[in-house]
Amino acid sequence: MTSPATALFGRRTRRRWIHLILGGALAMPYVFVGSVVVGPLFGDKTFFGSLGAQLSAFAVGLPLAAITALFPLTRPMSVAAVRALCAVPDESLADGPARTRSARGRTVAWFTLHLGLGGVISGMSLALPPFAAFLVALPFVPALRDDSTGAPPFFDEPWWLVLSPVAGLLSLAALAACAAVAGGLLARRAPDLLGPTPADRLAAAERRAADLAVRNRLARELHDSVGHALSAVTLQASAARRVLDHDPEFVREALAAIEDTTRRTVGELDAVLGVLRETGEGTGARPTAPAPTLAADLEGLLRRTRAGGLRVSATVDADLGTDPDALPPQVSREAYRIVQEALSNALRHGDDATSVTLRIAMDGTDLTVTAENPLPARPAAASSRPGGGHGLRGIADRARLLGGTADAGPRDGTWRLDVRLPLTDERVERQR
Repeated sequence: MTSPATALFGRRTRRRWIHLILGGALAMPYVFVGSVVVGPLFGDKTFFGSLGAQLSAFAVGLPLAAITALFPLTRPMSVAAVRALCAVPDESLADGPARTRSARGRTVAWFTLHLGLGGVISGMSLALPPFAAFLVALPFVPALRDDSTGAPPFFDEPWWLVLSPVAGLLSLAALAACAAVAGGLLARRAPDLLGPTPADRLAAAERRAADLAVRNRLARELHDSVGHALSAVTLQASAARRVLDHDPEFVREALAAIEDTTRRTVGELDAVLGVLRETGEGTGARPTAPAPTLAADLEGLLRRTRAGGLRVSATVDADLGTDPDALPPQVSREAYRIVQEALSNALRHGDDATSVTLRIAMDGTDLTVTAENPLPARPAAASSRPGGGHGLRGIADRARLLGGTADAGPRDGTWRLDVRLPLTDERVERQR
């Protein structure tokens, strides 16, 4: 349970007190404008000495503050101050300018409340400590009781000299209590007045969804490019080691394939990481390598895969081999990754006699990719290759994002993958 001393003078209370003083400082320009308005009613000589005149100026200034609270930067500024000083959970406060009429109205209410309470507490903080020090020192400094100081006559009374230090300390406690209550009130009202509206929650959800989409895309790209490269390099190195003594020509081809695979994978990795960093003119960033496509990079993929010992029989639609613009760029990129993952799965989970039959064709308005390979004779073979576990999910995600379908599973002693991707611009553009 919080002790009274902590409640009045604890760290959280002191920070909220600073927040109130900040509100008072923000209120000063509006109070000065209000003093110009009400000053002639009280006279220049009596205005600054009149409590009524000052309260009237304050009453005129607050509506002016409410009007200026309609500016877009008011809510971000207020939220930043609350987060820094009021010990309010971050998730209960909204980010960015108010977007709706109700949000702007609540921001106006908060700004006016902050400046109103802050102005009162700031005034008390300026006036009460000197007065309290005067009361505490009154019994011990006779000069403070002289008529020249304007002190009331009862200040010389014995009973008052005994009570004045107590009254001074109580006034300081009252100031601390008022500041604690006002700070606590603002902290409790902040989530209601500065909290997210349904529009803010929707915008935050959209930002999280976009961030998650980027992360998922990065995960898919890393899995497909780096995972395939590691599987291929592992098998190429293993095959070269087995024939090192009696087939140097094959070893040279395998080493060349390893070099080609790793060099290309470094470029693809650079392209994938480019999703997470800004590039462009004037930034000094190194431009990323273009993402591989089915039309331009299929032959190289098949050559590197075959160098790892996997027998691949590929049938490709003639239009894809002769016309690089036969496929929309998005479809061509995703289809390349799908073929790469299909071959990578065969490398990981097949045995030394594995062969893959690959068929790529345009069927009306769709691109079809079919890959078949025999199921391994030994169930343990599936665990003898590195990687695995997310490839089929990545293929399904890529197909679904383009409005297509993917189906994979054992059929009559073979593992078969069927993917269909739409080619029509309307469906593809909708997924970009």
